[in-house]
Amino acid sequence: MALTAGIVGLPNVGKSTLFNAITKAGALAANYPFATIEPNVGVVLVPDKRLDNIASIVNPKKIVSTTFEFTDIAGLVKGASKGEGLGNQFLSHIREVDAIIHVVRCFEDDDVTHVDGSVNPIRDIETIDIELVFADLDIVEKRLPKIAKKAQLKVDKDMIEEHNVLLRIHEQLLDNKPIRQMVFTNYERKLIKSYGFLTLKPAVYVCNIPEDDLVDQTTNNHAKAVINHAENEGSEVIMISAQIEAELSDLEDEDKAMYLQELNLAHSGLDELITKSYQLLGLQTFFTAGEKEVRAWTFKRGMSAPECAGVIHTDFQKGFIRAETISYADLMEHQSMIAAREAGKMRSEGKAYIVKDGDIILFRFNV
Repeated sequence: MALTAGIVGLPNVGKSTLFNAITKAGALAANYPFATIEPNVGVVLVPDKRLDNIASIVNPKKIVSTTFEFTDIAGLVKGASKGEGLGNQFLSHIREVDAIIHVVRCFEDDDVTHVDGSVNPIRDIETIDIELVFADLDIVEKRLPKIAKKAQLKVDKDMIEEHNVLLRIHEQLLDNKPIRQMVFTNYERKLIKSYGFLTLKPAVYVCNIPEDDLVDQTTNNHAKAVINHAENEGSEVIMISAQIEAELSDLEDEDKAMYLQELNLAHSGLDELITKSYQLLGLQTFFTAGEKEVRAWTFKRGMSAPECAGVIHTDFQKGFIRAETISYADLMEHQSMIAAREAGKMRSEGKAYIVKDGDIILFRFNV
């Protein structure tokens, strides 16, 4: 499933350094605005210890992780919605992603220029949020006059409801609040889906903090301010030192583990970012396991067994018969597929079955 998280932020907050660490793609990282002109796209493996644990039992010839896509989007500046900086070009790049990773500078460094002359994470967040709000407001204000008369005629139910929900959104945006804070019915979400609202996209804040603050993150006042802001809007926050993550990305697994131990860190901040981004979009993982291959597959929470079969191949969905399923927990308990089956833990699920995170599935189909 090709879902993408876009990395945004003001210039010089550490976006491209973070992106390089995530993908090892070598995107241009420079100490001046607009070092990233075209969006850089990188595919990363989603860390999942369950995959290795399943493989240790099945002993396949190959292990295949599921993947996730990140896009590094150039730094926005004040006035972007009106064409300042690289303006609408950047906004269009954000419109194409499914979730927003908002990198916020929470470190002091006289050698790294700040576009506004000082470090103030809440001001920086508001600068970008306002530009995204203005871009959404422009869409709503152009659409409302076009459907107002049709809605007043009360002939087309969809048009009436679309008009009503846009009026609510308009009020929210005029209050400089993102649309994602609003509550919508599934019907309303379908009506507004085609607009591609920027502030409707789920978001996570990444505080780029100094190495010295990694172990005790409560000492960073800039990060504390971001946490308070995020709590008020119901968003997630992750603490990362982009520079440390860049250094970790160049190390082999064993050296990386030693370095993390020296830093008194349980895991890489990037692993947490990838996992949180994955969860942010409501993504989950099911597994297929055999002698040739153990593989992780991405699916959207709530998908049925036939839909998940279609993730592997459309023919699997068309000719779906049943899904022979065992949970990850049951496999770990019995330590073999045969033992789990003999214990009655292997289930035969039909078309109505909603796949659960961690299911290990053998799809039966006939085309």
